[in-house]
Amino acid sequence: MERTKDGAPRSTAFASAQEVARLAGVSRSAVSRAFTPGASISEDTRAKVEAAAAKLGYHVNHLARGLMRQKTGIVCLVVADIHTPYLSRLLDHLSRALQEAGNVVMVLNAGRAAGNVEAALRQTLNYRADATIVLSGTPYRSIAQSCLDSGQRLVLLNRDDHLPGTVNLAVDNARAARTAATLFLRAGYRRLALVSSAIGTPSLLARRRHFLEAASENGVAVRIWEGGATAYDSGLQGGTELLAADEPPDAVFAVTDLLACGVLDAARRRFGRRVPEEIGVIGFDDIEQAGWASYDLTTFAQPVGEIADWTVRLVAGGIEAGMEDRVFEAPLVWRSSVARTV
Repeated sequence: MERTKDGAPRSTAFASAQEVARLAGVSRSAVSRAFTPGASISEDTRAKVEAAAAKLGYHVNHLARGLMRQKTGIVCLVVADIHTPYLSRLLDHLSRALQEAGNVVMVLNAGRAAGNVEAALRQTLNYRADATIVLSGTPYRSIAQSCLDSGQRLVLLNRDDHLPGTVNLAVDNARAARTAATLFLRAGYRRLALVSSAIGTPSLLARRRHFLEAASENGVAVRIWEGGATAYDSGLQGGTELLAADEPPDAVFAVTDLLACGVLDAARRRFGRRVPEEIGVIGFDDIEQAGWASYDLTTFAQPVGEIADWTVRLVAGGIEAGMEDRVFEAPLVWRSSVARTV
């Protein structure tokens, strides 16, 4: 081992546990016990080990230790469109909650290309992840089964595919979408429209279907605009085209807040519509922008805190009897973009 001029071992980031034991004058097993929570070791011995470790720059190799115990502590988060407000907020809550629970979080960016989710899941097998949380896209059954066979817990968020052995966590899109239709009709709006993107994710399709069903049950037809990415620009375009029609809508349900913000800007800035007197708008997600004074958007909140807490429990294996799918309520957040009924 390299030493300083006075003969002391030189600090190195790659010092071994055996070198720490030699410097501290203890056994190799004592070093292991000193860095194992709950292990039996005297305070005097622990202090010697910690002092030696500090001098040598020694750090426990948790990955190697985990591999020996068939548990790495690695949790992978597979996500696309990280830049969108909802997914970035969900990713923030999940990663912090998992790290605080003692896990090592790896974020795998799936992007938008087909097959990227499968490629990301194959990476989780290479790193022997204990669990993988899929925030975007739906994995093929074969690669999902490979993950399960390797001992991973596989959690799918907001998917409608029920793959054997996986756990699905979702929000109650049906109830929220039907509530949106009811709110419009109770407030006196009659020319309803829906704005969505061309990205047919299970969540967006569910919101679309249930909004149309609720309107139809009340004898009201709904104009539909769908196109582009699930983004502000699509909402702006959709709102513009709908409001330019001979009989423009007086209420729009946008299946995400980003789309809703685009619709609101089209209504106010391109057509001079008064909100909510001449047009009402409801979104979904309760992103930060929804609460800005320029939008003040009525919407349904994604319960990201509850989803994160439940996911941590799933990863830790604390819900053995409740490993079935779970649906979370998306509470209504009232703001000024819809007229209130008396």
